[in-house]
Amino acid sequence: MTTNPPARRGVALTLAAALAVLSACGSAGSTTGPARETSAPAPATAAPTTYPLTIENCGRKLTFDKAPSRVLLLNGASVAEVESFIALGIQDRIAANSQSYGVSDDPSLVAKVKAVPTGGLTLNDNFEVPREQVLALKPDLVISTWAGGFDDKTGSITRDQLTRAGITSYVTPANCGNGDPGASPADQQRYRDQSVESSSELLLQLGRIFDVQQRAADLVNGTRADIDKIAQSVKGKPRKNVLVVYPGMSMMNSNGLPAVFAGGIFDDIVARAGGVNSFAGKTNAELAEINVEALASAQVDLLVVGVYQESEKADVLAQELFTKFPQWGASKSKKYTSVSDSVYLGPLNALAVKKIADAAHGNP
Repeated sequence: MTTNPPARRGVALTLAAALAVLSACGSAGSTTGPARETSAPAPATAAPTTYPLTIENCGRKLTFDKAPSRVLLLNGASVAEVESFIALGIQDRIAANSQSYGVSDDPSLVAKVKAVPTGGLTLNDNFEVPREQVLALKPDLVISTWAGGFDDKTGSITRDQLTRAGITSYVTPANCGNGDPGASPADQQRYRDQSVESSSELLLQLGRIFDVQQRAADLVNGTRADIDKIAQSVKGKPRKNVLVVYPGMSMMNSNGLPAVFAGGIFDDIVARAGGVNSFAGKTNAELAEINVEALASAQVDLLVVGVYQESEKADVLAQELFTKFPQWGASKSKKYTSVSDSVYLGPLNALAVKKIADAAHGNP
């Protein structure tokens, strides 16, 4: 990171920080199964934004008299929001960004994220910006990747405190139900049912807020077309069992094993690539309790290794897992691919679908 998050310096994460990592990645337990059938969304359209613009966000009405020009991005465990701003060409509206991984499935994004101002922020142990720094920055919009980012228990600032200071706050829509016990049933359901369309929702709403609706529509329609083309190419082929793990996020488990990503958007991406997530539909709590026996007995035709830090080497991590779990089909065939940020909420989901489809089905 461009700030100084403790995990990137080898310091153990607190529980709250681990939850922030999981939240930022867009994980949400799902009970709807690995391959939800949904009708194709209508093509995204664009029209100039008329201000004042009023939208609903996590049960709150937000009114924008003009496009914000001093945005603060919270949650150093996420890159969804900063990469969405860059994809929309509105990174010049960011006064301070606390989000960065230093790796990306789009290599050009690494330098672009590093070029976004950080405002001299110093994150606390929960990857959050302390409230004093938030207020001192004088932003006109503060964005959190999850509702819990505005919980003062994490050492940040609440939405009500921001409102009293005349500052608008915003939560990425798919995560309104994450970290807020009082979230509406609809927001809780939206959180559980995250998919690649949750990334589209974020892009389209940012497009409205910042009056770049055409860029947002073009991005969303292009991504949908790319993913549909891949999905059509694997249609009818036997579905492969796909295990998605992030060894560098082992702090999210109670036993130090690699973090297993399933449910929500992860199941959706794997399904669109012609696979079935080996732990499809599991909740965050269930994933955190996966033990060695459960991993060993999992059906794994393809291993997807997540890279979270610049120092990690996917081939080394894959071989370590193949050695530890030789019974996997993937261990015998040495079948694996790697991803970093494209499986999370954000503008790069098509890259994850392509990587997994290519590795699972040998697509050109």
